[in-house]
Amino acid sequence: MTTLPPDTTAPRAEGLRITVRGTVQGVGMRPFVYRLATSEGVRGRVRNDGRGVLIEAFAAPEVLRRFVRRLEAERPPAARFDAIACEPLAARGDPAFVIDPSEAPGASMPRVSIPPDLATCPDCLRELLDPADRRHRYPFTNCTNCGPRFTIARGVPYDRPLTTMAPFVLCDACRREYEDPGDRRFHAEPNACPACGPHLTLLSSDGRPLAERDVALREAARALAEGRIVAV
Repeated sequence: MTTLPPDTTAPRAEGLRITVRGTVQGVGMRPFVYRLATSEGVRGRVRNDGRGVLIEAFAAPEVLRRFVRRLEAERPPAARFDAIACEPLAARGDPAFVIDPSEAPGASMPRVSIPPDLATCPDCLRELLDPADRRHRYPFTNCTNCGPRFTIARGVPYDRPLTTMAPFVLCDACRREYEDPGDRRFHAEPNACPACGPHLTLLSSDGRPLAERDVALREAARALAEGRIVAV
């Protein structure tokens, strides 16, 4: 068997461990890092931990420098970076870039900042008002750019099992969105729809159920228009 000499013209692969601290969970950071790495041909992984986001990136040195520059310059609108630290890693054979499961709770001192709830974005508003959309008039519509964050968090890292959305199992359609890197709901932890998510219930003052789902919303609006009091 003939052994070929190494290709000295190929760019040398190097690695960086990049830690990002600040408001970097619940803002679409991992999907952003995934898409950025894929566009640059960077291999490795990203995950949430108890303090922020951890990235292990492998590529040619000039690609890694550009990756870090873009990481800072193009970060998600709701993200805030308090610190970025880079340290060298020995090259290894990661075949692609992936989103890893988050670090287990309690593995480090939680210091992550969860953002406040984010106002409904234009894309979700369009779905909400479109009679042909499966989320038409669904009050809990959200994506990686908007929706509840701080008020549903029960712990960190910010992942669905550590939010109040944990009991709601994603339906097939929502699961496809959650797992599709090209979808704006890629790794959107509160992702839901009328088929699988929470819904509204209208109760009387003594706790009796009066209406469910969209009927509950319409009846609450009618009660307010009549001058009655509705508590949420």
